[in-house]
Amino acid sequence: MSQKTLSKPSLWKLFKQALSGNTKHDFTKGPIGTAAFLLAIPMVLEMAMESIFAVVDIFFVSSLGFEAVTVVGLTEAVLTLLEAIAIGLSMGVTALIARRIGEGDVEKANIVAGQALWIGLIVALIVAAIGFNFAEDILRLMGAEQDVVLLGKDYTTIMLCSSITILYLFLISAIFRGAGDPTIAMRALLLANGLNIVLDPILIFGIGPAPEMGVTGAAVATNIGRGLGALYLLYQLRGQASRIQLQWQHLRPAFDVIKSLVKISMGGILQFLIATASWVILIRIVSSYGSAAVAGYTIALRVIIFTILPAWGLSNAVATLVGQNMGAGQPERAEQSVWKVARYNLCFMLFVAVIFNIFAEQIIRLFSIDQDVIEYGVNCLRYVSYGYGFFAIGMIVIQAFNGAGDTITPTKINFFCYWMLQIPLAYYLATMTPLDAIGVFWAITVAESLLAVVGVLIFRRGTWKMKAL
Repeated sequence: MSQKTLSKPSLWKLFKQALSGNTKHDFTKGPIGTAAFLLAIPMVLEMAMESIFAVVDIFFVSSLGFEAVTVVGLTEAVLTLLEAIAIGLSMGVTALIARRIGEGDVEKANIVAGQALWIGLIVALIVAAIGFNFAEDILRLMGAEQDVVLLGKDYTTIMLCSSITILYLFLISAIFRGAGDPTIAMRALLLANGLNIVLDPILIFGIGPAPEMGVTGAAVATNIGRGLGALYLLYQLRGQASRIQLQWQHLRPAFDVIKSLVKISMGGILQFLIATASWVILIRIVSSYGSAAVAGYTIALRVIIFTILPAWGLSNAVATLVGQNMGAGQPERAEQSVWKVARYNLCFMLFVAVIFNIFAEQIIRLFSIDQDVIEYGVNCLRYVSYGYGFFAIGMIVIQAFNGAGDTITPTKINFFCYWMLQIPLAYYLATMTPLDAIGVFWAITVAESLLAVVGVLIFRRGTWKMKAL
């Protein structure tokens, strides 16, 4: 790349172009660095906006006491199962739309988008029915004490019954990412977060004419924000600012497309269900050490998510680059994109790991003054960050498989690293050694590091390049 390309004015111009959303850049041609930059900037900001939801909620809720934090932590552990479904479906949506756009067939991409909306609606109705009828049972199943159940039943009910906001934010954002229009998804998350930041303190503490709702107010604020963000995305599907131009005929059921979408997505859903079910089991192990341990673990995870989701933005850029270049018949360019973005992600995650190790206590103290909670949170933050270098590369490689439409290979890797290693290791270290809850944190680091090694070894075989969609 020339010195001119690397100059600050050129980078600033690319940055403004990436945020403007006014580009119809062809990501299958030209410098890979430019393509990755234009995709990654809005995707990183989009994921940063998503992570702010978690941090803002826990920041305000933490002032209500660690029981309220425990409610949020246990509910979020369950919601990760829903998010696993949403992310799995999103992988199928991104892969199919990116492949169709790479082939130059926008009409088929529009049809995929229409069918994705139907699938999201059906899943949301099922989750809402479960949440409405079994919220208290779910909290008890997660190990909540009775006072936590009474405090959090409304929060859990609202979060599960409003699951369509999560599903549509994920699915429609995936449509735009696959089409190469990630700026639209970024703007939706910016809108949703802005509303959540404003409404959280108003509804939690009863500022002005609003009633004081406590932890329930966090659920109401979050879903108002997410709901309006989803409505914005639905509005943008008309196509005035995107390659996608959804019309009524694209909403007619197309069972062959639904079948293909579900087939690809099932691998993605299983992939993330395996990963998130592991996280649910881990928090169940941690809960045996009391509410303070769960609260510390929850706060640390929220902070970790705040850093990991921007890195997932880079991973999503890889999925789009791989999908579109595969559609254009350029698998070698797709592979080059993976290694280039992996280097960027490695530098970012190692920087975050250093920050966590130096300032772990100061970070956790922003969310709690309870010394036991702080101790658990600091240990979690530090021990998990030891594996960030491996994690950075692993998430890029896994998303490269998904972008190519090969969701089964990452599913097998996740099963081996999480269920065959992480869960047994966490249980053993937490219950059979003096490490206690710290054993869970070490198990996370070991499993994520092994996942990266296995993922890279399989990726280098190149069988993903032959995946047909």
